[in-house]
Amino acid sequence: MLTRQVIRTAVEAALEEDAPNGDITCETTIPAEAHGTARLVARQAGVMSGIAVFEAAFAAQNPDVTVHADIKDGERFEPRQTLATVSGPVRDLLTAERIALNFTQRMCGIATMTDAFVEAAAGARELPGYVAPRTYVGTRIVDTRKTTPGLRPFEKYAVTCGGGHNHRYGLSDAVMVKDNHVAALAEQGIDMAGAIRHIREQVGHTTHIEVEVDRLEQIDAALAGGADTIMLDNFSLEDTRRGVERIDGHAIVEASGNMTLERVPQVAATGVDVISVGALTHSVSAIDLGLDWD
Repeated sequence: MLTRQVIRTAVEAALEEDAPNGDITCETTIPAEAHGTARLVARQAGVMSGIAVFEAAFAAQNPDVTVHADIKDGERFEPRQTLATVSGPVRDLLTAERIALNFTQRMCGIATMTDAFVEAAAGARELPGYVAPRTYVGTRIVDTRKTTPGLRPFEKYAVTCGGGHNHRYGLSDAVMVKDNHVAALAEQGIDMAGAIRHIREQVGHTTHIEVEVDRLEQIDAALAGGADTIMLDNFSLEDTRRGVERIDGHAIVEASGNMTLERVPQVAATGVDVISVGALTHSVSAIDLGLDWD
């Protein structure tokens, strides 16, 4: 979770990385008594994420810096819109500027891309032959564990700002039996259904069990074992539709694999409950934001 402690630790580490022995440019050019004000301005349209992180970057440099936010996380913004105003000692504003922007630009990029995928999934309702998901009102867009090491709390939070949902946070949160696990079990003569039952006996009753399948023939075993979620990995649209029909509401259906904005509406129209998109965090472009000085 993106707690205040997580934010503080990350921004302090970033400042230490960027200015381990101070900011020699500011110290040799800006008078120590100089105070100023700057505005966080959008250079392009997007969805806000990371206001608290933006504030924390300046506070870590100097607690006397004040930040006034003009937007909330999850809200859309347009080019040239002022998102926040910062005031304080000019040296400290300039030293923390890049750290504040680095976090906020990436988080806004993730939120903005997520928003586009959520809208694309909603567009499935307009397609012929649309099938509504069994579990949720509409197909959910979720992230994956393909995050930047050390920045997972920030990136997963940004996904929620864009209207998406989080998959498991990490390996400790849920059981997820993937193709490599299945292959390893097969070498030991253990079938999928038996493996799922064995897992169920070992974990707590609140632990979710998900199983990845890469062909229709594996679905029956996953159902027989009692999987809570069945992931259809890299299925064709026709096989995805068949998979949804075969599962028939007995498990949450997740679709995964090379999801694009163009493909998502068609996948959502098959009736899957969840579409996981790794690109939300591993292939995102930062939103262009800047500090304009008054």
